Amino acid sequence: MQRIATGARPDLPAKAEAAGFTFHTMYGEPYWDEETAYAFTLAQVETDIEDPATELHAMCREAAARIVDDEELMERLAIPRAHWDLVAQSWKTGQPELYGRFDLIYDGTGPARMIEYNADTPTALFESAAFQWTWLEDMIESGALPAGSDQFNGIHEALTARFRALFAPNTDIHFTAFESNVEDYATVEMMAYAARAADLGAHFVDLSQIGLTDRGQFADADKRIIGHLFKLYPWEDLLRDNFAPHLGSAQCTYLEPAWKAVVSNKGLLPVLWRMYEGHPNLLPAFFADEVAAGSPAVTRAADALSRGTVTKPVFGREGAGVTIRQGGAVLEASDNTEYDAHPQVVQAYAEMPVFDAFRPVIGAWIVGETCVGMGLREDPSRITQDLSRFKPHYITD
Repeated sequence: MQRIATGARPDLPAKAEAAGFTFHTMYGEPYWDEETAYAFTLAQVETDIEDPATELHAMCREAAARIVDDEELMERLAIPRAHWDLVAQSWKTGQPELYGRFDLIYDGTGPARMIEYNADTPTALFESAAFQWTWLEDMIESGALPAGSDQFNGIHEALTARFRALFAPNTDIHFTAFESNVEDYATVEMMAYAARAADLGAHFVDLSQIGLTDRGQFADADKRIIGHLFKLYPWEDLLRDNFAPHLGSAQCTYLEPAWKAVVSNKGLLPVLWRMYEGHPNLLPAFFADEVAAGSPAVTRAADALSRGTVTKPVFGREGAGVTIRQGGAVLEASDNTEYDAHPQVVQAYAEMPVFDAFRPVIGAWIVGETCVGMGLREDPSRITQDLSRFKPHYITD
């Protein structure tokens, strides 16, 4: 794994605008940064990222099965009691999942360590699935990368195949997000593009325009009934929304399904450690009260915890609410405190690799139950945030 100076394409702004990538630069700073790229060997990708991410996803499914049958865990994950049955039944009836993204720490030697699982509303999909692939093609064509260079990126093809497997041709699917959020809208459009490639009908509706019919079904702004809905709106918010009482009776299939509420939740981390203590791709993790009480499992992880801890709320995005401590002192903390009132988990701290003063995080994309691609974000900070730069990657052999 190397960070290689490749130089940016001279027509990058025009290419980005033509592709609808309007947020490639934000607040005067590059969000998409192709001056350098990360290079991997095929063995690193297949052995240290692809296979472990697929295994981690299978472990998360096992954790979901345990959580939905355990009232103590449902309480710890702050799932509203009124919707426990909705969440549990979505799992037990096999409601289908579509995609997710593991965030991994990896330095090129392995094992990759799971920081968390964005299992419900992961973004950066357009950048990962589409724009970094066109970057690779352009770089090969210009001679900046050798002919035959590759990329771990079968995301679009896998999404198309997944839609085709889940729905009959010509099925209508609604896609929703807040259109004013350009990153969310790009993710939803990427999803809709894959659905259309699978011969499905794809209709966008702004989240604020979804209403409820007299018969208790959801409908779009044109009064079309919503029977299948891809929502870039997290379950922790949806379960507390005014529409929440109608979720179970609206005769709607949700992507992602309600059971994703328990695996997109950072309370998943201590559950995984309970189930798979010592797994090489996991970091020791506990509910905050377990650490305070000094449980036997915490004692067994004392060495790892002594090297540092990361405290994070069970809900939160883009590093919000994260605090890193070493030796009892705060090493780094997020300025965003909007999730601080939620229950907290404590995870052992793993130092991230540093390349030219930047710390990369690998996003390993899951479609269905398999890892099918990756994208990288980097930041000088130890906490990946909303403006952390997206970096393309390529495979050297």
